[in-house]
Amino acid sequence: MWEILKEAGIDPAPERTSSTWADFLRSQADALLACDFLETVTLTGARLYVFAVIDHASRRIRVLGATAHPTAAWTVQAAKNLVMDLEDTGCRARFLIRDRDGKFPELFDTVLADAGIDVVLSGVRIPRMNSIMERWVQTCRHELLDRTMIWNQRHLLHALREFEQFYNGHRPHQGIANACPLHPLPAPIADPDRLTRLDIRRRDRLGGVLHEYENAA
Repeated sequence: MWEILKEAGIDPAPERTSSTWADFLRSQADALLACDFLETVTLTGARLYVFAVIDHASRRIRVLGATAHPTAAWTVQAAKNLVMDLEDTGCRARFLIRDRDGKFPELFDTVLADAGIDVVLSGVRIPRMNSIMERWVQTCRHELLDRTMIWNQRHLLHALREFEQFYNGHRPHQGIANACPLHPLPAPIADPDRLTRLDIRRRDRLGGVLHEYENAA
């Protein structure tokens, strides 16, 4: 194939002149958010939809709510709540990645645009374009929803709030050098005497579904 292209006067290994999707994600990570809906079912068979947003740089997750009926009005209100929360925390987001789900009305994008956030649509059936958000959805399922019997919407919201605090404040993330979204890595313990006297305590959340460990120094 290389020889055929060469004989035809075509460079068989052209240099890439345009930026790739990965380049965009890396260059805009500090100003990039991603969102998605997560679906779950209660013990009564009711289907609930969870809407969450993640910060690409810090990996901070924001659970914006859960509802059985993700109407246009509900989704738009979630966008307004997101904008207010970003303003309160001083987060200067410029882009938000979302899929082409019909749950997102046009006014959803308008609310974000008014706040200076451009919506970037992922490709059709290409979940890897929103991989960080999709990874959180998988984590939420494996570490929480698959291990918890959800009674109703109120119980779901309680469990999600606990998981949000655990995920942001305690759980380490490989993508940010094993730090937590809201806390930097603690200083390493180099003193041999302290290493031999470690007193690790465990704190359970949600009845033992989640565990937090810390040195009780």
